[in-house]
Amino acid sequence: MSLVTIRNEYLTVDISTLGAQMQSIRDADGIERLWQGDPAFWAGRAPILFPMAGGLREDCYYLNGERYEMPKHGYVRLIEWALEKATETSAVFLTTEKHPGFPFDYELRACYTLEGNSLSVSYRVSNCGEKTFYFGIGAHEGYATPGGLEAYTIEFEQPECLANFVLDGNLIKKEPVIMAEKTDRMPLKTDYFAVDALVFRTLKSRAVTLTTPLHNRRLRVSFPDHDVLMFWTKPGAEYICIEPWVNAPDFVDSDMQIEHKPGCLCLQAGETVERTHVITVM
Repeated sequence: MSLVTIRNEYLTVDISTLGAQMQSIRDADGIERLWQGDPAFWAGRAPILFPMAGGLREDCYYLNGERYEMPKHGYVRLIEWALEKATETSAVFLTTEKHPGFPFDYELRACYTLEGNSLSVSYRVSNCGEKTFYFGIGAHEGYATPGGLEAYTIEFEQPECLANFVLDGNLIKKEPVIMAEKTDRMPLKTDYFAVDALVFRTLKSRAVTLTTPLHNRRLRVSFPDHDVLMFWTKPGAEYICIEPWVNAPDFVDSDMQIEHKPGCLCLQAGETVERTHVITVM
């Protein structure tokens, strides 16, 4: 495991080759904006979720009659990646490692690029074999909330009906709970996370901003390529995960056929797909 640093006049970002996971996002004043992984709450910081974000029913899926075991959030966050290339302001990490639950020939690249006060994070997946495969992918960055979670608010870019698809273990129920209607703000409350995460599958917004009256620092996450947005923390911890995913966890009554799973991407031989989200530090 080694650490790669990219920087410009606005941001300094450290990324580990273990999981290609960000370890730090410091602003121009040297203030840390990423959760620092206190193991008393959650040791992670910004894991990449592939080839599945969230949980699958029975921790498996079926493709062409074959059963494939796949743990929650996949496996690439736990393995060493190769640093493919790096400049002062960008870094590209690569993994091709197979897994019994994902025995396909593929390339997955995590591309980090600084532009002004924004960090672009792109996940690029290529099918390098002859077999069609399906996958999901998601980000899991935790952002620091010094002073306590309940001093912070999520602001949506447009008014929303906040329909939370409630988790039952690692799976979600089909009928959402409406938390609020016609609102562009969600003050964060510890009680929201007593069970687990908030799962939004029907948002119109493709960007949210983390704000607080405690200071004038804000952080915006835009996710034009993602239909699912998750929020998660551990009660008592000073962080909030803002997680753009292409897929949601399985429904409780999923038939486990991967081609039927909402949000999963299908790649034919020779195809490449890319999904990007952008973190803007203000």
